[in-house]
Amino acid sequence: MPTIIERAVPADAEALVKAMVAAFHHDTVLYGVPEDGPPGYQSVEVMLEKITTRDTFTIRCGGEVVGGMVVFDRGEGARHLDLIFLSPEYHGQGIGSQAMCFLDEQYPTATYWTLDTPSWAVRNQYFYGKFGFIKTGEHPFDGITLFSYERTR
Repeated sequence: MPTIIERAVPADAEALVKAMVAAFHHDTVLYGVPEDGPPGYQSVEVMLEKITTRDTFTIRCGGEVVGGMVVFDRGEGARHLDLIFLSPEYHGQGIGSQAMCFLDEQYPTATYWTLDTPSWAVRNQYFYGKFGFIKTGEHPFDGITLFSYERTR
């Protein structure tokens, strides 16, 4: 099934939230942590704001929204990968890797990337490492510990 990654539009907000909720709730089962996600992850209104103010992308398989990404422009070649998520039934199919490669193609002048991930999300940490991200620190956020990662090209 072909994967298509494209700019999100407001009509995608509900499907993006559905995929994000599935992804984050899957992690809570996988890691045995309380059911939660980043602030506003269950809100269509918050997703609409991201779509209109940030670089937000849908990941589609067979025409269905199965995931998404949100990128912040920090200026001077720096970007922050705020969110990347994929419905759990699509894990392990190389779609996340395609999405990371898409970001490199989409932002050829980006020389510095940052992201954060929960300390308990071991699978995420391995995934980011595959793409050259290095853990640079940790900090508390909303009752959990986030690991900070960065990559320079």
